[in-house]
Amino acid sequence: MATVELRFSALPEHVRTARLVAAAVARRAGVDEAVLDEVRLAVGEACTRAVGLHQHVGITAPVKVSLIEEEKQFSIEVGDEAPHAVPGDRAAGAGADDPEAEEDEMGLAVISGLVDDVEVKADEDGGLIRMTWPTAPAVLPPV
Repeated sequence: MATVELRFSALPEHVRTARLVAAAVARRAGVDEAVLDEVRLAVGEACTRAVGLHQHVGITAPVKVSLIEEEKQFSIEVGDEAPHAVPGDRAAGAGADDPEAEEDEMGLAVISGLVDDVEVKADEDGGLIRMTWPTAPAVLPPV
């Protein structure tokens, strides 16, 4: 299992670099060329979301991106350190009309529309979005 880790300051201008690195590593890992645009868009959305959360709360810690090559799959994890409401808070009225919360939900909806296998974890210590794509077996050149 090979892993590439990327950390960047929570600034919008670094999101493009994260997208480019993710696409390059995904291509090398064997993700189908037809899905690379979805990889780029999903990573861009997840990183933009993390940057926005860090900036909104004033966190100076970097956004973390892990690119994980496993047998038959490639995963990308985007982590933030922004505190997230625990499930049930919104139902109790916390953040019901919060534009930041609505934007966060929209970002997650976009990611879910781009990636079939998405896992989202969030608590008061931060959040993590794990996106996974299948890979094709490596084809060796003829000898």
